[in-house]
Amino acid sequence: MSLDERFNAAAVKVKTFTKRPTDSELLQLYALFKQASIGDNNTSKPGMLDLKGRAKWESWNDLKGKAQDAAKEEYIALVESLSQKYL
Repeated sequence: MSLDERFNAAAVKVKTFTKRPTDSELLQLYALFKQASIGDNNTSKPGMLDLKGRAKWESWNDLKGKAQDAAKEEYIALVESLSQKYL
């Protein structure tokens, strides 16, 4: 299975979790997914009142410079570890 196929399978697996991961785990998943699929964050920072959007933006922005393949590998590993807790 190629890296992209494993990444896509992990993205599908996340949607089958029966319990909701913690907020920090969700932010990690979001940031790694965005870095893996898009690359470095090139969007403008959300306003002060958009707390959720700002947290997501900052989480993704913290991964700036990480290679997309490395982010895919980390995302797959994170999904596998979380699936033991939430499936």
